[in-house]
Amino acid sequence: MAQALYLKWRPTGFGDVFGQEHVITTLRNALALGRTSHAYLFAGPRGTGKTTSARLLAKALNCTFEDPAQRPCNTCPQCVAVNEGRFIDLIEIDAASNTSVEDVRDLREKINFAPNEGQYKVYIIDEVHMLSNAAFNALLKTLEEPPPHAVFVLATTEAHKLPTTVTSRCQRYTFRRIPLSDIVERLRIIVDSEGFNVEPAVLEMVARHATGSLRDGISLLDQLIVSPTEAVTVARAQAVLGTSNDKAVRMIVEAVANQDTALGLEHINQALDTGTDPRQFARQITDWFRGMLLIQLGGTEQLEVTEEVKSQMQALSARFDSRQLLQAVRKFDEAARDRRGGWLRQLPLELAFLNSVGYEASVPSVAVAAATTPTVVTSQAQQAPPITTPAPVTASAPARSGPAKASKAAGLTFATVMQKWPQVVGLSRTKHHALPALLEWGRPLSIEGNKLTIAFQKSFAKDKVDTPEMARHLLASAAEVFGEPVEMRYVVKADLSDQSQLPDIKDDGAVAMGVKLGGKPKQRS
Repeated sequence: MAQALYLKWRPTGFGDVFGQEHVITTLRNALALGRTSHAYLFAGPRGTGKTTSARLLAKALNCTFEDPAQRPCNTCPQCVAVNEGRFIDLIEIDAASNTSVEDVRDLREKINFAPNEGQYKVYIIDEVHMLSNAAFNALLKTLEEPPPHAVFVLATTEAHKLPTTVTSRCQRYTFRRIPLSDIVERLRIIVDSEGFNVEPAVLEMVARHATGSLRDGISLLDQLIVSPTEAVTVARAQAVLGTSNDKAVRMIVEAVANQDTALGLEHINQALDTGTDPRQFARQITDWFRGMLLIQLGGTEQLEVTEEVKSQMQALSARFDSRQLLQAVRKFDEAARDRRGGWLRQLPLELAFLNSVGYEASVPSVAVAAATTPTVVTSQAQQAPPITTPAPVTASAPARSGPAKASKAAGLTFATVMQKWPQVVGLSRTKHHALPALLEWGRPLSIEGNKLTIAFQKSFAKDKVDTPEMARHLLASAAEVFGEPVEMRYVVKADLSDQSQLPDIKDDGAVAMGVKLGGKPKQRS
């Protein structure tokens, strides 16, 4: 069985460790001066070299090379034994599997025995935050006063979970996420040394997908390699990793800048139709908006992108203000963290896009206030009667021909519907956060008896509202505002500017506002 690349290419010397110069330099200086500690705490994200550095420290402590500054030498018997995994004075403990106080007591009983091969017995306790409180208490005395031949290296991804009594007895070293350029460089070295045929753009794609973890980056590269002779193309990498190309991401950002909802939604669905993972796509879009925000705020040194991408970000950032970019970052980040899945994989992305274009901000203040303050109507006579629990209602199919059956809503007029429609839209937000954005594409078209017809300018909005869950929330909102249940049917009508079916109304007032809401969402100035 072939060895995994991340194991094969695990660093054997301090010079092979990428992206952690601040840690490696300090350790090498301490070794050269003979000022090593008895207990270390290595903390940082996964895949950044904590356990590897702990093994290198153990090897250097037991190395017999004459010059301490050149340790480990990888040639002496002790170094060779560590490299081959047979150095019995290096004890690695997985705290996730050995969490009890009995495990620590067993360690304490054995620690006083002298080393067998080297000068030091080195205990590496990985994921140390998983130890129980009793186990930590049992470890304290040993950490405080260990035998002179014992060295502890505690490694963790969650240092905040360790008791301060433990951390105060250790020298702490914080490992950082590895920069994109360092991951790309390490991957390039591996590819060149192994003779793999990989397109250069793939290395950056893999490095970006690794999000600061070199181990993850090497594992992803290993996953892409089918055979040493077969080329790894960008198209194959996108298919395996579920990522989209930079052009697709840029097109979404440009659609937000142009407030071109139709084109943006089309690009989202096209990307997902080609196999792009929606959450990964959302992360990529978030990175773009974050990059433009950093450019506006003067934080370009935090960007880990090519000069070409940075130039594109700078050009697009001029078309946004900081508030818009911050809104987009928040919304697409929410879509990237949405783990609920569901029957529409693209829905979180679509909603993030619509909110970034300005739909959430465009819900009128009157409608939002109406959700919490029903007294926004202009007179006491216009207020809805006290609400009783309405009978269950569901969205109906198109109204059947023939006279409408008498109902409590028989007196509900179209003017009243238009007047109170902003209240329905505002209240719907409390039922489902996506409804207001979808309702911005439509408006009431007509009412016959208790059957209300809602016309939508786009079929995608009509289709999403015309589902059991969304229809139930909309009907509940309408019944609460109108004071009585209604039935609804949904149709597509491309042009909602025709007001010929509406009664004569004044240029101001709540009814006029409701009519204005029926068209396209308001654009930012």
